Amino acid sequence: MSKALRKIFFEVPQRYELINHVITFGMDIIWRRKAARLAANSGPRRCLDICSGTGEMAAYLTRQTRGTSMVVAADFSLPMLKIAMQKPEAQYIDFILADAKHLPFREDAFDIVTSSYATRNMNVNRRLLMESFSEFARILRPDGSYVSVETSQPSSSLIRRLYHLYVGISVRPIGSLISRTKAGYAYLAYTIPRFYIAEDLAVILRESGFGRVSFQRLMFGAAAIHKADKEPSS
Repeated sequence: MSKALRKIFFEVPQRYELINHVITFGMDIIWRRKAARLAANSGPRRCLDICSGTGEMAAYLTRQTRGTSMVVAADFSLPMLKIAMQKPEAQYIDFILADAKHLPFREDAFDIVTSSYATRNMNVNRRLLMESFSEFARILRPDGSYVSVETSQPSSSLIRRLYHLYVGISVRPIGSLISRTKAGYAYLAYTIPRFYIAEDLAVILRESGFGRVSFQRLMFGAAAIHKADKEPSS
């Protein structure tokens, strides 16, 4: 991850969740919960939330598994993790500083790996994104799964144009106003319209070492949840 991007995530922690809720009209909460339910359906014993940020997904995983699973929240930003550590669910979560491309875990260490709104940040280029995905596959047990919720691209060209227009006129000014930093939300407004469609991200996951990959579109395709399973032979 670039130094500029690292700087952004050291600047925005205090108001990060609020801005996400405002920009998405609260839909990011619903979509995270949906992804957490999907991840918890298999009854995982060991869960890793990568690029956990302020720990929203890790908290939802803890709730969904009712404290029966080990939940680890990993992120490179200590200021973000400090916010996560203040959540009521933090007592059930283990926190660790770690980079998504070089995780300090052995092979087959987890049943589930999750990420929420982090895939775009790993997408410096396709090769580096695949390196991160391959690292997730490495630490998953055979038949384990990676579940990601991320912005996507609507299939309808009209809806896609309207979506990009909304991002262009709202994300940067709202984010900058609330966070009091321009760089972070200029970056967000730039990356959202340029990220992969759901089908292309599914292809990248398969090319990164996952077997079965499925996805569900959210809000006409403005976001998507992907589930990628590690096959026993991989």
